[in-house]
Amino acid sequence: MKQYQAADIRNIALAGHGGAGKTAFVEAALYNCGAIERMGRSDDGNTVTDFDAEEIRRGMTINLSYAAVEWQGKKINLLDTPGDFDFLAEQIQGFRVSDSVMIVMSAKDGLAVGAEKAVRQAEKQNRPISFFINRLDEPNASFDKTLAALQEAYGSKIVPLALPIVEDENVTGLVDVLAKQAYAYAAKGKMDKAEIPANLSDTVDQFYDQLQEQIAESDEDLMMKYFEGEAFTPEEQNSGLSHAILTGSIWPVFAGSAQHNLGVSFALDAIANYMPTPMDTPPEKAIVDGAEEEIFIDPDGKLAAYIFKTIVDPFVGRISMFKVYQGAMPGTGQVYNANKETDERINGLSYLRGKKQISTDIVVAGDIGAVTKLGDSGTNDTLCVSGHKVKIIPPAIPLPSLTMAISPVTEGEEDKIMQGLLRIADEDKAFTIENNPETKQLLLSGLGEIQLDVLTNKLKAKFGVESVLSEPRVAYRETIKKQVKVQGRHKKQTGGHGQFGDVWIIFEPTDSDGLVFEEQIVGGVVPKGYFPAVEKGLLEAIEEGPLANYPVVGIKATLVDGSYHAVDSNEMSFKLAARLAYRAGLPQAGPVLLEPISKLSVHIPDDYLGDVMGDMNKRRGRILGINPDGENYGYQIVEAEAPTSEVLRYSTDLKSMTQGRGWYNTEFARYEQAPQFVADKVIADAQREEE
Repeated sequence: MKQYQAADIRNIALAGHGGAGKTAFVEAALYNCGAIERMGRSDDGNTVTDFDAEEIRRGMTINLSYAAVEWQGKKINLLDTPGDFDFLAEQIQGFRVSDSVMIVMSAKDGLAVGAEKAVRQAEKQNRPISFFINRLDEPNASFDKTLAALQEAYGSKIVPLALPIVEDENVTGLVDVLAKQAYAYAAKGKMDKAEIPANLSDTVDQFYDQLQEQIAESDEDLMMKYFEGEAFTPEEQNSGLSHAILTGSIWPVFAGSAQHNLGVSFALDAIANYMPTPMDTPPEKAIVDGAEEEIFIDPDGKLAAYIFKTIVDPFVGRISMFKVYQGAMPGTGQVYNANKETDERINGLSYLRGKKQISTDIVVAGDIGAVTKLGDSGTNDTLCVSGHKVKIIPPAIPLPSLTMAISPVTEGEEDKIMQGLLRIADEDKAFTIENNPETKQLLLSGLGEIQLDVLTNKLKAKFGVESVLSEPRVAYRETIKKQVKVQGRHKKQTGGHGQFGDVWIIFEPTDSDGLVFEEQIVGGVVPKGYFPAVEKGLLEAIEEGPLANYPVVGIKATLVDGSYHAVDSNEMSFKLAARLAYRAGLPQAGPVLLEPISKLSVHIPDDYLGDVMGDMNKRRGRILGINPDGENYGYQIVEAEAPTSEVLRYSTDLKSMTQGRGWYNTEFARYEQAPQFVADKVIADAQREEE
């Protein structure tokens, strides 16, 4: 592959709902560019960009990947992003290094939620948008209905550059609206000139006029020409359309069937001719030599390359995909990782076509490349030169919303699970793993059930560790409601020195998170040297409450009396005496169970407000407020609190309620006394487990 400069590079991310045909579009593009001899299918597991074992098994895109192709004198990097919402982080990273976004839609499904979310994410990252209405050759497909749904949602900026020609429910060609030229589909994705069908003539004129008007609005000189009735030159038309797409005043629409390579070559022409270059992309925020500033694509600057994806290949090792923002990445030599503050040795660069590596000597600013076997560098790191330290600020990744307990099928392999997941974290930044000391469980958190299931399958395939997912234990607490005064007396005589400790302790409720210990000893009935032993005994004792063996909080213990033996008393004796007092007193102090309460911020479209509020009430939740979502038009943010035990599966349930449109953030709020029916169940479960 020859070397291209930024002006001749197009980085375009493909997004949309799962199953719409993003990967099929990439396959058709690769075939048209001569990069492959035969198109693969996701269902057959033989596509270029879906090469991971899990992707092949499931027949769906899971990981962000890219394919570099050459078309019409341009280098196009096609970034294939997942459509499933559990892998939103991959889409976000793909958009971050793209210069525009093409949203692939199924003509049978209209404006699906995956397309809506892709539009929202593209707008959030300020990326120009286009659409490819796909699968037009299938039963019940309708270009007109899908186009109408787009226009209803996004207004007059939706303009088709291609209109499909349909005869007897078969797609036979398309009309280039801007050129007012029809084409009939020929073999191998090619097209032959044809006459515009009479039934499309008026529609072509209508959209042609709309395009001319919006092209005119992109430039004052073009506007003057338009009002004077003067025709645009082809150069003016092309530059005006490019500017309109860049500024977002036009969201062009293409049409075809990627699976059968219909209309894809036309879309590739438009990508090469009209879509933004890396030089057009808005600047990114970065920390440069300790100060925050914006950096643009700069071929003449000092090196700054952002690693946006890491692949762990069992044969090649770690493959780091990066985009160069400034300067150029050399094929050999040493670079500096500003995040890890360490040097890295570069030994061989490549462009990627799925997993295939195409060697190159250099990767210039604006282009995307890959390097293998970096030592410490990972996703979101920036490679630069040591004299010019740059850290490009990564995009915000959604916080995990579903937590499951993960345990090994073979006892004792917990460490293998932890080590394996930490390795997989190089590839996926949208999950966390922690060892919860309280519940004694490994907790795996991610964006949804499919993502967590994929992680367990990767554990087995890559590290030979079989694991199972289960609902995590809820970290309940216990506390007391009444004051009691009890004695704890430990006496043991076994010959020689015995053991003797005697304490009187008042237990009472308080607002603390744990134990508050005080002493009010008069006359030295208990020597001061034994006070720490009493406190230590109580601190150990409150780890298990009297009801269900959960830790006790909000308790104050005051040592008020006791006695000791000059020979037999020691620290251990008073420690044990304190524990005896605890065991005797807590059941008398009105113990109650506390349940954790979570605070939720639920983002949902207006239409689902009633369903979500009703569901929250069923979960014993409380609605704290409802506010418009300032970042997402037509959405509301429901602020609520609910018992943690009631929202363990809320991620899955919310997706079901809102057809995937809703999402939420959650955080721990506080503990509250659990209702009696909840307490009874938790206590009964604890007793069964103990037995």
